Amino acid sequence: MKLWLGKKPLVLASQSRARQTLLANAGIDFEAIPAELDERAVQQASGMTSPGEVAALLAREKSLSVSSRLPDRLVVGADQTLALGSRLFSKPAGRAQAAEQLRALAGGVHELHSAVAVARDGKILFAAATSARMTMRKLDEADIEAYLDEAGDAATSSVGAYQLEGLGVHLFERIEGDYFTILGLPLLQLLAFLRRERLLGV
Repeated sequence: MKLWLGKKPLVLASQSRARQTLLANAGIDFEAIPAELDERAVQQASGMTSPGEVAALLAREKSLSVSSRLPDRLVVGADQTLALGSRLFSKPAGRAQAAEQLRALAGGVHELHSAVAVARDGKILFAAATSARMTMRKLDEADIEAYLDEAGDAATSSVGAYQLEGLGVHLFERIEGDYFTILGLPLLQLLAFLRRERLLGV
């Protein structure tokens, strides 16, 4: 049985390894073509401050950006924001900023908002958003330094300075939400859409 029924592979408008791995593990034929988008500029121009709305906006804009360059292709855009109360986090610029983010998050609850959008020929066909609540355990300076030593460059490749699928799992005591949301792609919702479009064989 062939799982992916589309005439051409799905297009993922992302260079995220986590998102690519999720699609690959789900047996979806896809190619990754990152969107050439200044995310901060798009966010600022929109005037949006709600973390969930920002994630949804950027997912849509990514899918539309790549879709406009690839006629008749189904393009998936995705984005994720991390919010501690009203504070939005971005990827840390270096080790010092990663440590600062961990100090801010340690011992508290923050939220991850993940969004997905699917476009074809410059039109949004589907969009969904999900959230997860993450309770990070209390960390002292020694804990933070030991984690950053072990995590290396991975600490600066993700917002919040952690990757739950890797060493970041050691930082948490409670998680409320699904795994795919935490990795930055509402996969179950995306698969349901593809199934409705008769693009999946199962």
